[in-house]
Amino acid sequence: MASGTSIRAGRPSDHLSRERKLELYYWMRLTRQLEERLVNLYRQTKVVGGLFRSLGQEADAVGSCFALEQRDVMSPLIRNLGAMLVKGATPVEVLKQYMAKADSPTRGRELNIHFGDIGAPGVTRGFIGQISPLGDMVPVMTGVTMSFKMRGEDRVGLVYVGDGATSTGAFHEGINFAAVQRCPLVVVVENNGYAYSTPTHKQTAARHFVDKAIGYGVQGLQADGNDVLAVYDVTKQAVDYARAGHGVTLVELITYRRKGHAEHDNQSYVPAGEIERWAAENDPLDRYLGVMRRDLLATAEEIAAIDARVLREIDEATDIADASGTPQALDALSGVYADPPRERPLWFRAEATDDSYGTERPDGWGTFAADGGAR
Repeated sequence: MASGTSIRAGRPSDHLSRERKLELYYWMRLTRQLEERLVNLYRQTKVVGGLFRSLGQEADAVGSCFALEQRDVMSPLIRNLGAMLVKGATPVEVLKQYMAKADSPTRGRELNIHFGDIGAPGVTRGFIGQISPLGDMVPVMTGVTMSFKMRGEDRVGLVYVGDGATSTGAFHEGINFAAVQRCPLVVVVENNGYAYSTPTHKQTAARHFVDKAIGYGVQGLQADGNDVLAVYDVTKQAVDYARAGHGVTLVELITYRRKGHAEHDNQSYVPAGEIERWAAENDPLDRYLGVMRRDLLATAEEIAAIDARVLREIDEATDIADASGTPQALDALSGVYADPPRERPLWFRAEATDDSYGTERPDGWGTFAADGGAR
């Protein structure tokens, strides 16, 4: 353990009910099985673009987001599907998004888990769609949480970054500004051993990422990222610290990425036996099942019932997503601006040569009269 504050000084997870602890297993199992289904769809060429797995990292995403309240906001990365599910994203949304369906959250414009639901405080799910450049969501979430502080709202923000993102200027500028402004922000660094194919020791000389907290003057905490209760404990401590007005915490979760950067990555750069060793000794679901058996949190029948529920929900979501249609070319032109256009597009005009759409607007905005007015 590095120089960060110990997570063993009072465990918030001790106050979780048995039902809530069973929820942790449900969310981790749902995350893993949903990604397994996506792998099957990817191999059937039904997934558009890349597929990014969080195999071996389910505990860090689920356990950390589980510490947030409904009114709080988080920003995921590509390996934080579990956090999005905890925050309210549904399997059918995720499947439609990966399959670029017309009724996906972004209507086929974006892929994988690049979608969000900001909404109103205390009403909606509260996750912000990621942007791909590494580290850039840290300054974004700094601005979001600064707005909470300026409005006097009792809300906290959490942002995920990988170990490689800590070497970017955006990460430094974002966390430094958040520290100075004492924003209610939790920055989770997922130390999974690799930044794409670059091992951690080749992209930073720091022994532990939590040690970087002292340079920003913020609290630093560290936990075993494959122990879902330890992750919950350390994140809950950081969230409570932010909510109390003390500012930023940098949380390092030590985990391991058992799949490549994406499904196409064959991981030829990984030393022989490393993946198998982590799978055998540190699988987060296996470890939590062991805890539940030890502490008598669930019977074998209850675990089997959760597993069956997860499979049923994914099967139903897959059927719905598979039956959804793909976007039409002109769909890309709807919803570009916040307000309807003042002048209708050429292809809706009576003089347009291609009348394949007639006078009906394909996005459901209504029909047009011959004189150009909207009905």
